[in-house]
Amino acid sequence: MRTDFALVLTAALLLDASWGSNGEHASTGPCRPGFSQSFYSVLISRDVLQSQGILKDTTVSSQKVKFDDCMGNEAIVFESSDPNFSVRTDGSIFAQGEGAILDEPVQFKLTASGLHTQVWKTVVQLAPIDPPSFPQNENEVTNEEGKVAERKERKEGLQGPPPVIMFSKSSLNSSKGLRRQKRDWVIPPINVAENSRGPFPQMLVSIRSDQDQDISIRYSITGVGADQPPNEVFNIDPVLGKMFVTKPLDREHRSSYHLRAHAVDMNGNQVENPIDLYIFVIDMNDNRPEFKNQVYNGSVDEGSKPGTYVMHLSAFDADDNTTANGMVRYRILSQTPHSPIPNMFTINSETGDIATVAPGLDREKVSQYTIIVQATDMEGNLNFGLSNTATAIITVTDINDNPPMLTSRTFSGEVPENRVDVVVANLTVIDADQPHSPNWNAIYRIISGDPSGHFTIRTDPVTNDGMVTVVKPVDFEMNRAFMLTVVVSNQAHLASGIQSSLQSTAGVTISVQDVNEPPYFPTNPKHIRFEEGVPAGTTLTTFSASDPDRLQMQQTIRYSKLNDPADWLSINRTNGQIVTTAILDRESVYVKNNIYEATFLATDNGSPAASGTGTLQIYLIDINDNPPALIPRESQICEQMNKNANGVNITAADTDTDPNAGPFVFELAKFPMSVRRNWTISRISGNYARLGLYYQIYLEPGVYEVPIIVSDSGNPPLSNTSIIKVKVCPCDHNGDCTAVGAVAAAGLGTGAIISILICIIILLSMVLLFVVWIKRREKERQTKQLLIDPEDDVRDNILKYDEEGGGEEDQDYDLSQLQQPDSLEHIISKPPGVRRVDERPIIPESQYPIRPVVPHPGDIGDFIHEGLRAADNDPTAPPYDSLLVFDYEGSGSTAGSVSSLNSSSTGDQDYDYLNDWGPRFKKLADMYGGGDDD
Repeated sequence: MRTDFALVLTAALLLDASWGSNGEHASTGPCRPGFSQSFYSVLISRDVLQSQGILKDTTVSSQKVKFDDCMGNEAIVFESSDPNFSVRTDGSIFAQGEGAILDEPVQFKLTASGLHTQVWKTVVQLAPIDPPSFPQNENEVTNEEGKVAERKERKEGLQGPPPVIMFSKSSLNSSKGLRRQKRDWVIPPINVAENSRGPFPQMLVSIRSDQDQDISIRYSITGVGADQPPNEVFNIDPVLGKMFVTKPLDREHRSSYHLRAHAVDMNGNQVENPIDLYIFVIDMNDNRPEFKNQVYNGSVDEGSKPGTYVMHLSAFDADDNTTANGMVRYRILSQTPHSPIPNMFTINSETGDIATVAPGLDREKVSQYTIIVQATDMEGNLNFGLSNTATAIITVTDINDNPPMLTSRTFSGEVPENRVDVVVANLTVIDADQPHSPNWNAIYRIISGDPSGHFTIRTDPVTNDGMVTVVKPVDFEMNRAFMLTVVVSNQAHLASGIQSSLQSTAGVTISVQDVNEPPYFPTNPKHIRFEEGVPAGTTLTTFSASDPDRLQMQQTIRYSKLNDPADWLSINRTNGQIVTTAILDRESVYVKNNIYEATFLATDNGSPAASGTGTLQIYLIDINDNPPALIPRESQICEQMNKNANGVNITAADTDTDPNAGPFVFELAKFPMSVRRNWTISRISGNYARLGLYYQIYLEPGVYEVPIIVSDSGNPPLSNTSIIKVKVCPCDHNGDCTAVGAVAAAGLGTGAIISILICIIILLSMVLLFVVWIKRREKERQTKQLLIDPEDDVRDNILKYDEEGGGEEDQDYDLSQLQQPDSLEHIISKPPGVRRVDERPIIPESQYPIRPVVPHPGDIGDFIHEGLRAADNDPTAPPYDSLLVFDYEGSGSTAGSVSSLNSSSTGDQDYDYLNDWGPRFKKLADMYGGGDDD
């Protein structure tokens, strides 16, 4: 028996069944664009290949890939992922590479595209097979018989037994030496519908080997879904070779499985070559279309023409988009509002693009539409498809289709003269376009009536009103009223076809109110020139003002002085004549750059009165009225001229200006005579000279006053005798005064210097003696004896106080030793120095006031005082000079432990209250009570 032929027949049967079923499906029902199936398996006989390379453009199979775009397949282009094989537009498969070889199965993706925005994809598998031979036994069937059987199965609802897949003949068990091995057959894919309801496990195919009649064979499968995650989706009966699917499959999770079938003997030896099994999950319509967003926002201009694009919606279906299960179609369910018609928009059923379908969009009537869009798979079949909805909100955007209109054809206002930045009229406008948009914002223009530009119109950003504002003062005497023509427009241009309204133009009448204007000085500031030094009472000029109110009754102007820094001027009250009241001095601090400035006030008698100011600037011409002054007034020079050949450079300063200043003339005064005998002046330039000693003249170090006469160049010239103090001092080799020389030159002789040094030494000695005295006094204070009686000095004495033990809480302590004795006889008979009484007294105990269990530390004074009073009033108490026992507290004492006492006092305490405790505490009061010192 030849298993090769059985395998060929089985594969052909499955392939024909697959293609036949798809072909019949495609021939019925409405046109569905795309490939006829998602996977094509094409078997190519090896006699066609002839074991050589396939020539370019050679058709490799008579089978074709079926594709239909439902529009005549115009401009359809197929693109293959394999460089060697592709598909022509008629669906035939050809070799697009030179010398393409098909030794083993080839699988490639095929993409179809064209004028459509959608792209379709499928998978094509090419598999070589050996040519079939005639049947040789009764178990083999012919191709025609297989087709008949397949059609019968199809008619019977595919209820027949699953196909049997035979292993190909191999040479693994051959004992006749080396021979050519047959290539494996390519098994057509096994199609399994997703979401199958079972029952599971569900049998898919049977796998057999023709050697199972001779030996026992065990079958197994490997691959993803068998022994790789997800495991145990498929399993196989190891004895019978029946392969099962164990649970429902989900194409959206995994669309295909690739398994390999194995056949081994009982010892695990491979008896057949593994065969590849491709299992494709057939898509079922189990997923609704899903919109990416539940609400989509779009916009369209009002007045748009029909067919204007608005927005795009898209829904995704997880099912196979090459089948009707994943082909989504869109439609509009509702539109709100229904104005002007219920169907203002349409949607492209395939792309989801929304466009206008009717004119009449008007934002001023309807500004927003809400559309419910439904997406349905199965190509929009409402009976079988699954649907989902989304909301599209379409905003009608504004265009400038409404011109602004003024509410009145005329407006009026009034303005006082000489006022600026005041609103004199308010223009109101209405515009139906969207507020606060360029289509609504108004722009006002004055087109006539204001040639000088006195007014402008500003737009109120909130109300859109026009505010007529004065930007340039108006004069009642020049214009009593203005007639303005105003036009209003929008910031954006009007839409095409929209004409301006007649109400966009209006007239504005503005009346000017007359006010009392202040007088003004025609020439302001006014400049005049005068020589300085003019005497008081000189008339300088008449500074008069004019009244701009020419149309009113003639007003009287009165003048007054507003600012006169040096108080040099006065003004006539009625005519404005200015007269000097003092001598004008150009060198005054009130004169800046030879100009003296004063301000005057002119006031009319209007109601209310108005005033204006004017400035008078007097340019003062310089005269020679200030003599020059010598510079510098002090200097120094070496005592011998040959050590300072330069001498002292001198110059002069003159507050006058040219030609009443330099050049200057310098000369020595005639008196005293020693000046010209010791000193000399030589001219350097027009303004500088040199003062020096005569050659070989020696002067003692000191300060010398040299009088020098300085004259300016005025007409007539002015002179001034100035004194320059020259220090004559010994100099070093550089010509500079030495330190000793500087002191000597300052007028201090050797005796004076010695006296100063002696004073400094005496002062230091006094400071040293004072420090020594302070140290000794401090030492004496530390060694000084106390001023108290030595017997009262307790600093060097050790005072022993009776020890009370561990307190009352110490149970091992014998409190009986602290009791007061019955009598004092044994006390008196005790040897001197015994302080403790060990016997318990029998006499009744004195009754003391009951105190709190834990006395407050602040009550210690009261505690001692009460004990003292009780002792004084106790007739059984011993006399003052006898032994007193204070360490016994009585039976059942309420006193707390001494260790619980603490002191919260800080700083010095006042012990004056000890004086009130009686004679027993007098010594303590004297020591700490702060009494008068003896």
